[in-house]
Amino acid sequence: MPNIEILDQQTIDKIAAGEVIERPSSVVKELVENAIDAKSSAITVEIKEGGISFIRVTDNGCGIEKEQVPLAFQRHSTSKIRSVEDLITVSSLGFRGEALSSIAAVAQVELITKTSLSLSGVRYQIEGGKEKSFEEIGAPEGTTFLVRNLFYNTPARRKFLKTPQTEAGYIGNLMERLALSHPEISFKLIVNNQPKLHTSGNSNLKEIIYHIYGRDIAANLIEVQGENEMFSVSGFIGKPLISRGNRNFENYFINGRYVKSSLIAKSIEEAYQSFVMQHKYPFAVLQLSIQGTLLDVNVHPTKMELRFGNGEAVYQFLSQLLRDAINQSELVYQVALDQEREAKKQQNQEKKAYLEAGKKAPEPFEKKRLEAVKQAVRKDSPYEPKYEDRPKQAEKTAKSSPKQSQIAFGDFLEKTEVSKQPELAAEETVFDKKAWEENPPQKEQTESKQPRKLLDLSSQPDHRMIGQLFDTYWLVEFEEHLYIIDQHAAHEKVLYERTLASMEQKEYTSQVIYPPILLTLNMQEEDLLKKYMEYFLSLGYEIEHFGGKEYSVTAVPANLFGLNDRELVIEILDSLADFHGNEKPQMITEKIASMSCKAAVKGNQSLSKAEMEALIGELLTLENPYHCPHGRPTIISMSKYELEKKFKRVLS
Repeated sequence: MPNIEILDQQTIDKIAAGEVIERPSSVVKELVENAIDAKSSAITVEIKEGGISFIRVTDNGCGIEKEQVPLAFQRHSTSKIRSVEDLITVSSLGFRGEALSSIAAVAQVELITKTSLSLSGVRYQIEGGKEKSFEEIGAPEGTTFLVRNLFYNTPARRKFLKTPQTEAGYIGNLMERLALSHPEISFKLIVNNQPKLHTSGNSNLKEIIYHIYGRDIAANLIEVQGENEMFSVSGFIGKPLISRGNRNFENYFINGRYVKSSLIAKSIEEAYQSFVMQHKYPFAVLQLSIQGTLLDVNVHPTKMELRFGNGEAVYQFLSQLLRDAINQSELVYQVALDQEREAKKQQNQEKKAYLEAGKKAPEPFEKKRLEAVKQAVRKDSPYEPKYEDRPKQAEKTAKSSPKQSQIAFGDFLEKTEVSKQPELAAEETVFDKKAWEENPPQKEQTESKQPRKLLDLSSQPDHRMIGQLFDTYWLVEFEEHLYIIDQHAAHEKVLYERTLASMEQKEYTSQVIYPPILLTLNMQEEDLLKKYMEYFLSLGYEIEHFGGKEYSVTAVPANLFGLNDRELVIEILDSLADFHGNEKPQMITEKIASMSCKAAVKGNQSLSKAEMEALIGELLTLENPYHCPHGRPTIISMSKYELEKKFKRVLS
C-alpha cells in the first residue's frame, strides 16, 4: 500500500483554487463581487485574450487598509463573517475567504488600493501564492486588481480552456447578469480595448434590459411587484410572444446574487403554462429578497446554488404572482406590415441616445489611478511601476460627479430639450401645498387613458363580426383594429377550461356508449389505469375489468362524446406514463383536460355567425383566452394604420 503523506501547502492551494477558479470568468466574478461588497458605485472590467493573459478590475469602493492587504490573500480570510452563526444571515456576495487566495495560487496578481483616510495607496504583487513586492504608491480611492497569465503554473488546466472569443463570451454574459442584478452600479466591460458594455448606474432596470436584449424584448415587458411576510419580488417578465428555446433568458437573483435554482425555474415556467408552446421558455429578470434565515447559500464553492427553508411557499407565491401579472395584460399578437426598416432605424437612434448617456456614467477612477501613478514617479524614485498595459498618455479624468451624470435612457431626449429652456424664476419653482390640496389635478390629466380590450364583457357590444375566412379564421373589427381569431385554437381553449371547471366543481356527466369499448392493455398501461382510475372516473369515464388484460369502457365524458374514444383513452394512458407518482391531482387533471382539444372544431369547417358570437362570448369568461392549451395564439391583430400604410394612404 502506498505511504500516506501530508500534501505541501502549494499543492493544497492549487487544489483549493480548482474548486473556485474554473476559467477567467470565475476570476472576474469573484473580483467584481468583492467590489460590489466594497460599496462601489462604478466598476470597470478590462480583459485581453478572453481574460487568459490579462484581467483588470477597477472600482471606486472603500479600498483595503495597508496592514490587511497581505492578510486578504490568505485562505479563509474574510471581512464578511466572523463565526459559523453568521452564515445563517450572510448578505454579502462573497464570504468564504477563498477567492483571492485561489486566484493568487494560479496567476500573477497585482493589487493597488487606497482607503479614503489614507494619504497614499499600496501596491502588492503575489505570484503562485508567493509574495513578490509590497510598497506604497500614489493612487485614488478604490481598488484595482490586475491578473495576468491565468493558470501559468498549472498548464494541464490551461489547455482545457476554450478559445479567447468563447472565454470572453462567458465574461460578457457574467457582466450582463451583474448589471441586471445591480442596476444602481455603473458597469463597464472592455474587451481587447473595445468597449462592449457600459451602464449608467441610475437604477433603471428596464434601460439595462433594453441595452442588453434589444428593443423587441424591452417593448414587450410586464412589470412584477409583490411581497408577503417572508420575501418580496420585483422586476420584469416577458410577454409570451418573446419566449425562447432554452432557459438562457430566465434571470433571477436572490438578495442580489445570480443563482441557478430548479425551484425558481419551475415556478416561473408553471406561471407560463398554456401561455407558451412546449419546449419554449419565458424571459424574466426578477429580484427576490428573502430573509437570510430562510436560505442556505453555503452549498457550493461558487455560491451558484442555494437551498430554501420554505421552498413550497416560494414556489406557490411566485407562480401565482407571475400568472396574475400575465393575465392583467392583453396578449394579442400585433401584426406589423413592412416595419422592419423603421423599427431598426428607431432602435439605432435609441441606442445612440443610450450610449451618449452612458458616457457620463460614474468613472471607476482607472484613469485617475494611472494619472496618480505617473505623477508619483519622480526622477529620483527608487522604483518604476511595472505596467505593461498602461496608456502612453494619461487621459483627462471625467469632471462630472456620479450623481450629476446619471441620465436615464428613457429621459435622455426629454432632458436634452429641458436643458435648452431658460431657468425659471425662484418664485415659480416654489411648491404651493395649500393650492395643491384645494385644487388637485384632475385624474384625466395625470393618468393616460387605458386602451379597451377586445375580450372584455364591456367591449362585446362594439364587436363587429365581419365573417369567416378560409372556413378557419374569424374576422372581427374593434376600435381601429382588425382581429383574426383561429376557431380551432379558440374552441380548444374553451373546452379545456370547461373541463377543468367541471372537475373542480365536481360536475361530472357521462354518456353511456353501446357497445362498450374493449381495451387490451400491456402491463405498464394496466398499472397506470389502476393507479389513476379515480381520475378517469372523475372525468365521467366508467371502466370495468373484463378479464385478463382486457377492460371495458361503458361510458365516456359527455363533452368528449363522439370522438374516437378508444384512441383517446390510449392517448391519455400514454401521457400518464410520463408521471412519476408524486404529482398533485390538478397536474394530472390538467394533463387529461388538454385532451379535450380532440373535440374542438377543426379548420376548414364552416360556422354560422351565431356560433362565432357564442364562442367569443365563452372566450370572454376565460382567465387566459389568448392562448390554446398548447401555447399557440388564439388571436392576432392588425391596426388600421398598418393597412392604410400598406395601401399608401399614409406615407409616414
